[in-house]
Amino acid sequence: MQVFIFGAGYSAKAFAAARPDNTVRIAGTTRDESRFPALQAAGIAPLAFDGKNLSDNIINTLADTTHLIVSVAPDDAGDPVLALARKTIASSMPKLAWIGYLSTIGVYGDHKGAWIDETAECGPTSLRSRRRVEAENQWLGLGEEIDVPVAVLRLSGIYGPGRNAFVNLRDGTAKRLIKKDQVFNRIHVSDIAGALWHLAGANRGGVFNVTDDLPAPPQDVVAYAASVMGVEPPPEIPFETAELSPMARSFYGENKRVSNGLIRSAGYAFRYPDYHSAFDAMWADGSWADGDARSPIRAS
Repeated sequence: MQVFIFGAGYSAKAFAAARPDNTVRIAGTTRDESRFPALQAAGIAPLAFDGKNLSDNIINTLADTTHLIVSVAPDDAGDPVLALARKTIASSMPKLAWIGYLSTIGVYGDHKGAWIDETAECGPTSLRSRRRVEAENQWLGLGEEIDVPVAVLRLSGIYGPGRNAFVNLRDGTAKRLIKKDQVFNRIHVSDIAGALWHLAGANRGGVFNVTDDLPAPPQDVVAYAASVMGVEPPPEIPFETAELSPMARSFYGENKRVSNGLIRSAGYAFRYPDYHSAFDAMWADGSWADGDARSPIRAS
């Protein structure tokens, strides 16, 4: 198996760390060449991709790729990978057996706190999520065109080593924002990696929610982390008076409980089905403080 990842960031490094054996080769792109050493340390052969040009190195590596993962968000012009690499993928990747596209549960929009699954209507409220829906459809369409299974993984809010409420409490940036009846799903980065390996190993296509079992108010997550750390949680702040960026505020405009039943029925067993088990494990082994908190993936 040879894997190529467009957008090798936080989740890609977890994916590489979970490879089933050393015969699997992984290459991945980054916009910032200063991140090459970190990718190499994670076992990913780094390549530069600025979203504007497809280098000969990338084209040559794609020619031997069996499994393609795309973790690059659409920009104002659409999906940059499709714009530059669609022809190469369709005509110059003879070994390609599977494509994985990392999307977001933000494509569902607001469902007023109701439980939903993959059959729910997509009604994205933000422009970035509307572009995600377009990109999903384009990748699924390309898969049909070239007869290669495409798995769309709709991710919830990503956390893991170096990127969690413990870190925010340590750094003094944690907030307990209170908005009545608001809940969010989350996903530990190791379960993104696990779901990718599970689907790629079976060359299985389809649309899958990759998310936890416990959608919860965000203030509860901070409070639980504080209890595990043995520190006082920050004071509660009414959402209406909180100082938030427009993007952060927009996340609170969507309220839903997202089911992961489909990928469970496909045979995937979550390592961390809820934030309680994940926080307990990360605190016990000290992994909460590790990792690179930067990521190309934004989920809502």
